[in-house]
Amino acid sequence: MDLIFYKYQGTGNDFVMIDNRSGWVDRSEQDLFASWCDRRFGIGADGVILLQAHPDYAFEMVYINADGKEGSMCGNGGRCAVRFAQALGLVAAEMAFEFLAVDGPHQAQITGELVHLHMIDAGLPLKALSGWYLHTGSPHHLELVNGLSTFPVVDAGHALRWHANYAPGGTNVNFIEVTGDDSIHVRTFERGVEAETFSCGTGVTAAALLIDYLLPTTEIRSINIQTAGGLLTVNFRRESTGYTQIVLIGPAKKVFEGVVAVKR
Repeated sequence: MDLIFYKYQGTGNDFVMIDNRSGWVDRSEQDLFASWCDRRFGIGADGVILLQAHPDYAFEMVYINADGKEGSMCGNGGRCAVRFAQALGLVAAEMAFEFLAVDGPHQAQITGELVHLHMIDAGLPLKALSGWYLHTGSPHHLELVNGLSTFPVVDAGHALRWHANYAPGGTNVNFIEVTGDDSIHVRTFERGVEAETFSCGTGVTAAALLIDYLLPTTEIRSINIQTAGGLLTVNFRRESTGYTQIVLIGPAKKVFEGVVAVKR
């Protein structure tokens, strides 16, 4: 059977999007999803997103890593799912709504070219190995470095991703360079993809919160994050025990659509 798919990207983080409101695609088909993500023999993507019907929310987002396995929350994937839902007529611009993801409900809103995605509350960063650790819907190890543009992200990221301290599930790894009072540059090695990606939404969120944590402030802040795929912004409020009102802001665009054969 031929299945219509859509390709979306959010600052270079790209996803195969499937309108699965009928439930025709089984979310356990790991080999199928992994074959779609293959950049030489498939469609090519960092992951697959199934948009599913839900009685209590605008939709449910099921995120699947490039290895075919269901993953933890994906921030850029969430923003792409919102834009996809708009194209399907499920939500409208300037309309605040909620959708369900693996880590719970997320409020979102589309304003012009930007998708505003409310992330789950986060605790304070914890010291870990030579850097820090913070969970923002997905686990993230964070390292401050200089000369990030030439830093060996893949080799260093792979070693930390599989470090015994993060067993058995492992972690994503982010390398951060401060570039201004409210701006940073971030590169991420993503688990499940097992490579550096152009951008990682939960990763830049964790990076922004860490930079704020290392500064003496308790005010509402906004930090701009440069990734290989473009610019993202994270707004948040710092509390005594963690972070609230976290919003990931950035573009999400349709790249193309096509048809893929699925054997049954």
